[in-house]
Amino acid sequence: MTTATWPYLDPHQSRDHEPTPYELKLARTLEEIFTNDGHELADVVAGLNARQVHTPGGEPWTEDTFRAEMHRLGA
Repeated sequence: MTTATWPYLDPHQSRDHEPTPYELKLARTLEEIFTNDGHELADVVAGLNARQVHTPGGEPWTEDTFRAEMHRLGA
């Protein structure tokens, strides 16, 4: 019996480093927000601020800072 071989897929193939503690915390918090609070940008920003997960500079999130950070992270 012959089995088909599929191309190998690495879900992190575009990563150039391991996630930092900040990136891991942000990812976990975003997953929680998407599950419980909503998917709209305003929901995400409000959820991050309510959970006191701040920008890398320690400031509360705004829609603009969230967009900029997602762009910086390559999301």
